[in-house]
Amino acid sequence: MNELQPLGKLLIFGGVLLLVVGLIFTFWDKIPFIGKLPGDIVWKGKNFTFYFPIVTSILISLIISIILYFFRK
Repeated sequence: MNELQPLGKLLIFGGVLLLVVGLIFTFWDKIPFIGKLPGDIVWKGKNFTFYFPIVTSILISLIISIILYFFRK
């Protein structure tokens, strides 16, 4: 085996990860449920808005955990 093979796999994984993150940032506004789920906290004051997407964060964490679970097997 080549001694640089683990480095190559790491670079490929890093590139795919950057691609996915870039696509998410590009199309963030077009994803219909992100930030608008019941349970997301939005408080609008006179001069500011406080926004805490707790349910969206839990859902994204759950999806990522399931994906990583299948990659480990």
